[in-house]
Amino acid sequence: MSTPTPRTTDAFGPASPVLSVAPVTLPAPDRAVDLQIRVSVPLTALTALTGEGRLPVILLSHGQGFSNNLSSLNGYAPLVSFWAAHGFAVIQPTHLSSTTLKLPADTPGAPMHWRSRAEDISRLIDRLDEIEAAVPGLAGRLDRDRIAVAGHSMGGHTAGLLLGARLTDPDGGTEVDLADSRIGAGVLLAGPGRGGDALVPAMAEMLPFLTTADFSRMTTPTLVVNGEKDGSTHLTVRGPAWHTDPYTLSPGPKTLLTLFDAEHGLGGISGYDVAETTDESPARVAALARLSWAYLRSRLYADDAAWQAAREALASGPDAFGRVESKEG
Repeated sequence: MSTPTPRTTDAFGPASPVLSVAPVTLPAPDRAVDLQIRVSVPLTALTALTGEGRLPVILLSHGQGFSNNLSSLNGYAPLVSFWAAHGFAVIQPTHLSSTTLKLPADTPGAPMHWRSRAEDISRLIDRLDEIEAAVPGLAGRLDRDRIAVAGHSMGGHTAGLLLGARLTDPDGGTEVDLADSRIGAGVLLAGPGRGGDALVPAMAEMLPFLTTADFSRMTTPTLVVNGEKDGSTHLTVRGPAWHTDPYTLSPGPKTLLTLFDAEHGLGGISGYDVAETTDESPARVAALARLSWAYLRSRLYADDAAWQAAREALASGPDAFGRVESKEG
């Protein structure tokens, strides 16, 4: 299915119509089901790029939530539409934890399939040739040297593992390293923090992989986004500060964006008009889309000033949507 979006222009440059193709199915005999993805790209790029031009790639890992379909390749349209309209190819997998798959409760890795989720993202990088071939006009267009990962909530946990965070496998007791060196930058959106006494005891028992989170070797440049009012009381006893752990407990270069008044949905990033969003704010979502896009642009392209411009426009002054702090080295 291909869905174009209207062409617009904003302060962050001209926006292209977006071509979105789904489902694209990648055979995966070693997985409970084949891997289905959505690919969204700027439509103008398919005809405007020369042999020397390539699209940077964002691999987006979905969260969980209560909706039947948003935790799949069908979610996060407010972010995906902006990122793709402004020059990224966005690839969204449906992880095994998605409610759309309705896998049996005794499927290995259930309920969160934390290892498989990270392996899905690396699998996508391995198979970019197949993904290009599945989208008309995309062959040869994806930039293998400019790949980013982003994830919301449980997807933030997935992205963190790919960026260098580690944990101890609760089944085997071994340290797990799923970092992928092909990923050059990341965005963690309301991702989980440290384990131990930071977790609600019942959740530590239900999801033991969260208890041993280690961010000390998460060295890839990352934008950590947390909501100022994201208490996540079903998960943590620490309140909103818990979601800043991937920033405070990891080495630089890292940037922390705290969104004012935002809760776990960060204004409604998982979909348009989502009933489960507790802090609906289209303006906040638009600001986050621009800030995250700009961060990745400036990290993947050394001479790109998009991040500085976005910070000045959206994260400073009396009308700021949030505050930013950074650390290097």
